[in-house]
Amino acid sequence: MQSSLRNLGQLAAALASAKVTSRELVEGCLARIAAADGEGARTFLKVAHKQALAAADFHDAMRAQGATIGRYAGIPVSIKDLFDVVGDVTTAGSVVLRDSAPAAQDAPAVARLRAAGFVIVGRTNMTEFAFSGLGLNPHYGTPRNAWDRATGRIPGGSSSGAAVSITDAMAFGALGTDTGGSCRIPAAMCGIVGFKPTARRVPLTGAYPLSSSLDSIGPLANTVACCAALDAILAGEPGSTLPVATMANLRLAVPTSYVLDAMDADVSAAFQWALSTLGKAGASITEIPLQELDELPDINRKGGFAPAEAYAHHREQMAAAGAQYDQRVYTRILRGREQDAADYIELRRRRLDFIERVTAAIGSYDAVLMPTVPIVAPTLDAFATDESYLRLNGLVLRNSSVVNFLDGCAISIPCQEPGSAPVGLTLFASTNADRKLLAVAAAAEDCLQRNR
Repeated sequence: MQSSLRNLGQLAAALASAKVTSRELVEGCLARIAAADGEGARTFLKVAHKQALAAADFHDAMRAQGATIGRYAGIPVSIKDLFDVVGDVTTAGSVVLRDSAPAAQDAPAVARLRAAGFVIVGRTNMTEFAFSGLGLNPHYGTPRNAWDRATGRIPGGSSSGAAVSITDAMAFGALGTDTGGSCRIPAAMCGIVGFKPTARRVPLTGAYPLSSSLDSIGPLANTVACCAALDAILAGEPGSTLPVATMANLRLAVPTSYVLDAMDADVSAAFQWALSTLGKAGASITEIPLQELDELPDINRKGGFAPAEAYAHHREQMAAAGAQYDQRVYTRILRGREQDAADYIELRRRRLDFIERVTAAIGSYDAVLMPTVPIVAPTLDAFATDESYLRLNGLVLRNSSVVNFLDGCAISIPCQEPGSAPVGLTLFASTNADRKLLAVAAAAEDCLQRNR
């Protein structure tokens, strides 16, 4: 049964009715992680085999005794390797941190999942220090995308293992982070759902930092409802329910500049189909220029927040152990040296101005739509040169990073035809519109699924 259940609501109902046990769910995930022909070895940097089974047995025993436990208690989830988990070393996808002291306590995000009864099956692979949208990791290997696995395609990043853990049913929810698209990019490339909340909704304590101005913590899962349930728990709102949204009452906007540039044929076709389908279902879809987005390359011409803030965090460590870094990540972090204090202060000023103007421009719409990534997942051999790496990484991050700079919330849902390359449709909104956005995304997801 466990292989046919992927939705958290379905799994919770099956557990409550004793149609499945937590041990069966966990054993199934662990078996898929360990499968010789699977991606478990590249997807997980550590598997919590004994701890997961012990937690599963505990939740099964509590249910058998009629105890009151959380709705999702006993469901397996994965944790991105940059979160503190008590007793584990937080390596953030690097080899530099392997000899660090184990975490003394769970990060708040991890603690909230554990308190809700989710069972942690392991720590997932990621781009080193979360500094790329591609998901490549030369230290531990790169998890292969489930789509066209025989050829070998990237999963997207930086939450690469998080996404593959979901597509391969090695977990049913995944904890990731998103600084420029790191939940949404792998979700789009792998054909699942990824949510980036307003940054301040979930505490960043205990998550290895990339950019304090842009970092956020969010879930990846199989459906919008799954992400909404996980988001409520992560945000400390476990009883939160989504408002109801219907397509006929929605006002949606589509920017006509910047985010629609350089789409490949697969993404263009899927995006146009999605817009047409949502429009036929009654949504009012308006094209808007949103020319403010064209300013972003100039605003971030010296690298933006991520290199500056990452360099401030890493500079002493890089001086001592720079040769141990993924050299492509190392080079990108070094860009932080290009900014002086005046540059950084000006960047902060321009960001506030950008947020004010874009928020005003999109305020009358329920959500803004764009392709999550303008291209489908490239093959692993597309990154043979540093030039191709930088070009594709910039293209992959371009759209999703808009929302982090805006300090907004965003979600990526699949919009491709069955059997086609995965393509993500992003819906985004301004700061603190998270639960409304999730409701809009649920309506859009339902509409697209019914019309495939």
